[in-house]
Amino acid sequence: MTYTRTLLDILDRLDTTQGENLNAVAEKCADAVQNGGLIHLYGSGHSVIPTMDAFPRYGSFAGLHPLTDPRLMWHNVLGPGGVRELLWLERTEGYVQQYLDHEPLSSGDVLIVYSHGGRNAAPVEAAMYGAKHGLFTVAVTSVANLERPAEHSSGRRIAEICDVTVDTGVPVQDAIVDVEGWDRPVGGASTVVACVVSHEIVTRTAAVLARRGVEIPTFVSPTVPGATVQSNDEVFAEHRRRLHAAEARGLS
Repeated sequence: MTYTRTLLDILDRLDTTQGENLNAVAEKCADAVQNGGLIHLYGSGHSVIPTMDAFPRYGSFAGLHPLTDPRLMWHNVLGPGGVRELLWLERTEGYVQQYLDHEPLSSGDVLIVYSHGGRNAAPVEAAMYGAKHGLFTVAVTSVANLERPAEHSSGRRIAEICDVTVDTGVPVQDAIVDVEGWDRPVGGASTVVACVVSHEIVTRTAAVLARRGVEIPTFVSPTVPGATVQSNDEVFAEHRRRLHAAEARGLS
């Protein structure tokens, strides 16, 4: 079976089994945005990608706040900024709090934590941090990994910490295509599916807000009739306003 066909099967299961959880997340996200709060998105390693694909981009709106820690992203394969030091840091307990203490997270906000395995210190401690500070927490992970032992000293995985879990359905090994003559599967799927989850949350949240009569400044391509490059200035302005308000709440 091809990569695309296998991926479509995973996405079909996501669509048919995770709708209730996605709708619950969308309601909480709409509450946060409507009340002037933020939807924080956190991931490390490859799991940074679905947070960056959520905002800023065409079709997303103010109120989404990717938490992008450059120490947990790579800009090199080996050496400084490379993958090996990232993998070490995301498994080191006690680091993530040092980063999140300087981010504008407030009670009433939503924190979405992406992690395929859901076991490393970085996502586990981010979820614990959000829960401790009164945020509504969401795990985007593969529930199949719950069959593996916990790695964090708490003995917990993000699916066991967060208020709601969206199961990506991606197999534990992540890669989904077996090639005859190779002893290792190829074609990672977790990032692609996590990006789909991001846009399910974005679109379902917008639909909830629309039903409430609320419209949030939204990035639009200048190819859309009536839009220009300057059409997005209001989104940047609203993003800045929300961040300043969140920082003020944190200082009060």
